[in-house]
Amino acid sequence: MAFAGKYELESQENYEQFLEAIGLMHAKTDQTVVTEVVQDGNNFTWTQTIPNWTWSNTFTVGQECELKTMSGSSFKAPVTMEGGKISVKFPQYQFVAELVDDKLVMTCITPGEKGVTFKRVSRRI
Repeated sequence: MAFAGKYELESQENYEQFLEAIGLMHAKTDQTVVTEVVQDGNNFTWTQTIPNWTWSNTFTVGQECELKTMSGSSFKAPVTMEGGKISVKFPQYQFVAELVDDKLVMTCITPGEKGVTFKRVSRRI
């Protein structure tokens, strides 16, 4: 149950550049993001919340799952875990999450030569 818990945003890099790259600048917020991870073996519910907005996905590692993007569109993708890192290929970016020194580190990388690497570090609360 390593990932299970509640995490609060501590720092982030390339946030605005990432939102611009995926066309979601209107979603930019200065509010603190809280991520809650419920884990039961390989089954996860991953929820990110700010005041007045919640985004949640339920998935099983090792299976193709129906997921939602931040803008609410649905897509199907396999969810994998290797070396303690959860990985999902979203339509516009690759998402990877891992625990580093009890902090949740999420990285989103947009493709291409001018790809953007967005990194969010959250501390357990």
